[in-house]
Amino acid sequence: MKAVGLAALGWLVPGGAYLPMRRYGHFAVAAILVSVTFAAGLALQGAIAWPQAGELQHLDTFTAWVFQAAALLKLCAGGPFVLAGLFTGAHSFPDGRLHEYGTTLLMLAGLFNLLAVSAALELRKAER
Repeated sequence: MKAVGLAALGWLVPGGAYLPMRRYGHFAVAAILVSVTFAAGLALQGAIAWPQAGELQHLDTFTAWVFQAAALLKLCAGGPFVLAGLFTGAHSFPDGRLHEYGTTLLMLAGLFNLLAVSAALELRKAER
């Protein structure tokens, strides 16, 4: 499988980039880690929506950029992000009492998935 296809599979299915290489243990660890972290973030009312212009209006430029980068990082969670957007609706970032912890967990899920895809691509390169 080509690197682009492997990356797309890894984005869509957490840890899925390990499946074509028959690394089922790696897949299980990555899938569980990303899924549980993402589910915990949703349970704590984490925001999955892109911050709107009105929400960023009174923030300085750096803080607004951080919020936008965080939204991009949550998108890296892939399949769980898409499913959450379809079934839970998009929450903006200031909703809920525990939203900061939830949003942080959602960002970590995206980061974990990004790291899993990167590690799988490195393993593919090393196996050649």
